[in-house]
Amino acid sequence: MSSLSTQAYKGTRDFYPADMRVRNYIFDTWHRVARQHGYEEYAAPILEPLELYTAKSGQELASEQTYTFTDRGDRVVAIRPEMTPSISRMVAAQRQELGYPARLYSIANFMRYERPQRGREREFWQLNTDIFGVDGVRAEAEIIAMAYEIVRAFGASDEMFAIRINNRKLINYMMSQYLGLDAVQSHLMVKLFDRKNKIPAEAFRDQVIDIFGEERAGEGSAKIAKLITAKSMADLPEELRDSDAVQEVQELFTLLKTAGVNNALFDITLMRGLDYYTGTVFEVFDMHPDNNRSMFGGGRYDGLVGLFGVEPVPTVGMAPGLTPMLLFLESHKLLPELVSTTDICVVVPGDDNVDGALVFARRLREEGVNVEVDISGRKIDKQIKAVLKKHVPFMVFVGDEELKNELYTFKDVASESEEKLSLERIVTRVKDYRNRGILDEIDALFVE
Repeated sequence: MSSLSTQAYKGTRDFYPADMRVRNYIFDTWHRVARQHGYEEYAAPILEPLELYTAKSGQELASEQTYTFTDRGDRVVAIRPEMTPSISRMVAAQRQELGYPARLYSIANFMRYERPQRGREREFWQLNTDIFGVDGVRAEAEIIAMAYEIVRAFGASDEMFAIRINNRKLINYMMSQYLGLDAVQSHLMVKLFDRKNKIPAEAFRDQVIDIFGEERAGEGSAKIAKLITAKSMADLPEELRDSDAVQEVQELFTLLKTAGVNNALFDITLMRGLDYYTGTVFEVFDMHPDNNRSMFGGGRYDGLVGLFGVEPVPTVGMAPGLTPMLLFLESHKLLPELVSTTDICVVVPGDDNVDGALVFARRLREEGVNVEVDISGRKIDKQIKAVLKKHVPFMVFVGDEELKNELYTFKDVASESEEKLSLERIVTRVKDYRNRGILDEIDALFVE
């Protein structure tokens, strides 16, 4: 019988303790920023009926990227590929009970069957934040400002990232009125624009010609070229500048300026591929040359709640992903040095002292200190090597002399300094260490 593989399923990853420290650091920051803005946490099932995604997420996501199976009750179900349909279902179910604006967030994992690549996995984790019940662009301004604050909360400067903004109303007007495309052509062109930076320029040009057809290819390509070279709303063709959608985008930029968001810019080529967006769409881009890519995005989707047979609820949301966020932090060297959540490892010289060490550890835990005791009975050098591998900040040696005098050998692993301390002084040292880390985090918030 052949041995089982130690590899995780393709497109997924294992999270060892060091990985979990990083993940929890990112999640903790997301939790903090969301709660600062009054968003309440929720959770939803990992399985949903497949029809929830076929209704509005788009054929590619529902048919090609979703993990589906028939359960024992003969129901076709899917592992969630995104959260938006689930939270829309939940809001529809308690539409009358919720207080509006309803600000909701979750951090959850999802699965999509797609080709794994840098920054994209089959199992992935996201923060999902949505505001329900606000019609005007103040909702978009709030979500985009929160996206800005999330990235800044990790210590990023404005130059490290940019927020690109467009509007699906403007896109629809552009496709039908300016480019003169029918519904099928418009759909194809939106999908093509969404892939523009992922395919060669020649392939983009050839597909534009295919969509317009030979008779209109010359005129259509010239109009597309004007759109692509527009760097601001002032550069747009006059037919587009006079539209109501442009006025909406201009109002949004005014609100963002007031909110202190200074790195937002207009991008007429930004589409956002999912079919359910109805208004503003945006993406947050990493500006680092080694990782110049979209990190996450969002936008307005007013129609999803109405699919469940209730009155539609205006909604704006976004979904930062764990892996793109991590790549951003690594590219800009923004990840702090993270240590174990265990404060102290107790090293026990001699098997006879284990019981006394366990009593000592229990007293520390009663004071709020996280303690691990080595109960293996191994030699001291092997116990010390294990502590170093675990990245625990402190070691305490508990042998005959320490138990007799109640003065314990306390070692700072980083500085390798040792001193004899009472249990009370050990508690103080650990709490001072923790508080110093908190103060360092607070100081970092005020450093540009």
